[in-house]
Amino acid sequence: MTLTVSIDISTYKKALSQFATGVTVVTCGSEEGPVGITANSFTSVSLDPPLILWSASKNSKRHDYFASTDHFAVHILKKQQMDLCFKFAKPNEGFEEVEWKYNSHGVPIFTNFLALFECSFHAKYDGGDHTIFLGHVNNFNFNTGDPLVYLKGQYLD
Repeated sequence: MTLTVSIDISTYKKALSQFATGVTVVTCGSEEGPVGITANSFTSVSLDPPLILWSASKNSKRHDYFASTDHFAVHILKKQQMDLCFKFAKPNEGFEEVEWKYNSHGVPIFTNFLALFECSFHAKYDGGDHTIFLGHVNNFNFNTGDPLVYLKGQYLD
């Protein structure tokens, strides 16, 4: 049974914006080169096994790259990396602005990050206008610093 409630989307988005989130760039490899996308829909799911999730809009030009790959990486951005979140919000931009290298699975990995999670896909779920990507963490690393935080449509200083 599906219950459909009519809501005002802009008011709904405003209510959701009351929750502070970190900002990530998720990357994967493709035949055309490295792919990256800004995402703030990231959370831990399980410690045993180590699982995380993030979601991407099905309307994104980069969605299908992630939907068709076996591995990805989530980079939690530092406060000083706000420029990267704007670059990776646009298709085909961002990699020229950051030092990176491919890991053994062909996934682009930034050399500078607050935290990094290298994952293989555990599952992919339909989430309405988004796809929910559940990843099994195969490797992780972190550094010191403050996270880039997004709240009420703004980045916090």
